[in-house]
Amino acid sequence: MGEQTTTTFPQEIIDQYEGLGLDLPALFSAGHLGERMGLRIVEAAPERVVGTLPVEGNTQPYGLLHGGASAVLAETLGSVGAMLHGGPHKIAVGVDLNCTHHRAARSGLVTGVATPVHRGRSTATYEIVISDEEGRRVCTARLTCLLREVEVPAAASASAAG
Repeated sequence: MGEQTTTTFPQEIIDQYEGLGLDLPALFSAGHLGERMGLRIVEAAPERVVGTLPVEGNTQPYGLLHGGASAVLAETLGSVGAMLHGGPHKIAVGVDLNCTHHRAARSGLVTGVATPVHRGRSTATYEIVISDEEGRRVCTARLTCLLREVEVPAAASASAAG
């Protein structure tokens, strides 16, 4: 868990956020909860977000991956996709998350892949498939986010314009 991975962003996303004074990997991260859980976002674009989560440390009393851990992974990946879709002038706020747990994971790393189901002006919905190291589906989730306008600080806005 001590290894650090870097999130890969497409060049158009890097260009879109350039000059805004924002740290992309920090902005599109798993936050403090994800850090404590060992969640890593390895690839992030509006069309596909990929992240991993270790099973160890995220289990329930029977030693199985906790369903809430799968939900954290799913909501994180779907939210990052929605935020990237919305662009630098919108934030994504989760309004609906549902998870179906298909099989148990007892060890190793699970990988989540979020892909869009709907990307509109005010909402975005992502399907997130979480699989174990053998490629077996552990969980399928769907997240819908509300996209809300946010003001970009005037200094960042001026430096992006000129």
